[in-house]
Amino acid sequence: MKKLGFLSFGHWSPSPHSGTRSAADTLLQSIDLAVAAEELGADGAYFRVHHFARQLASPFPLLAAVGAKTSRIEIGTGVIDMRYENPFYMAEDAGSADLIAGGRLQLGLSRGSPEQVVDGWRHFGFQPAPGESDADMGRRHAEVLLELLKGEGFAQPNPRPMFPNPPGLLRLEPHSKGLRERIWWGSASDATAIWAAQQGMNLQSSTLKADETGEPFHVQQARQIRAYREAWKDAGHARTPRVSVSRSIFALVNDQDRAYFGRGDGADQVGVIDNMRAVFGRSYAAEPDRLVEQLRADEAIAEADTLLLTVPNQLGVAYNAHVIESILKHVAPALGWRGGPAAGPEAKAA
Repeated sequence: MKKLGFLSFGHWSPSPHSGTRSAADTLLQSIDLAVAAEELGADGAYFRVHHFARQLASPFPLLAAVGAKTSRIEIGTGVIDMRYENPFYMAEDAGSADLIAGGRLQLGLSRGSPEQVVDGWRHFGFQPAPGESDADMGRRHAEVLLELLKGEGFAQPNPRPMFPNPPGLLRLEPHSKGLRERIWWGSASDATAIWAAQQGMNLQSSTLKADETGEPFHVQQARQIRAYREAWKDAGHARTPRVSVSRSIFALVNDQDRAYFGRGDGADQVGVIDNMRAVFGRSYAAEPDRLVEQLRADEAIAEADTLLLTVPNQLGVAYNAHVIESILKHVAPALGWRGGPAAGPEAKAA
């Protein structure tokens, strides 16, 4: 069994061809899609975070709203750029959102990706320490957050407080027990995956990877996941870690699917991003039987326990719900990811 969720980048555009023409459209449709995905039997609703862009940016209001509207589905990010984050304020926001969701938050973090502006984190009041890169700063912010999420007291109480204090040093509130074990790190290299394991974080293997061997994306990604799990074992953590990968996967089951995505198979792409040679994973789009065979050959999907389907959010809630249901109904059972067809409206009508 494999957990299946969706990952939305939350784009909007004033174009008449877009189903999300404003930030309000994207936010409200994100909530509606999470509700629909839960009804279909999906396991997760995840959202990308980008600053200075017409995309989802501040995740916690959205996560809290999704948490209040759903009851079962995991709610997460993929990922929050920690170069921009005050870990103290973030610990309070995350604790609040997790409590509203009843402990379903799966918080994905990273050191960040290429930006819309030059050194955007400086506008948020952050700058690397002497001798530190911006990536180092992001990882340092993450380490502080992890420590705060343990819920241990660290602040000296005021001897004359406005309200009575519990005994001892004070921690940030609200504290959500267990959230520390539901933190994920988005990694594009073997080295940062190993670092994430050492820190006791779950792994979100990125939609791109540093091209470290010249092999196909899914082969390098599978090797990264195995290195992560070995580092986790060496670190001596008691619990079993989780690993997710993200893919664009479309089962072509009707004419609309074929019109949107039936232009032939994708292929890995190689490019340079942030001065790093990177390999980008392919998209999958095929008739269900052929799609099953293609996905069966993807080594990284086989290694992961969670698969996030990247959805074209500007095509609207109904179509994206169809994309998710098509995978749950026509693909997942054949690969052993599900015991049977999805229980959503389309499945019931079949």
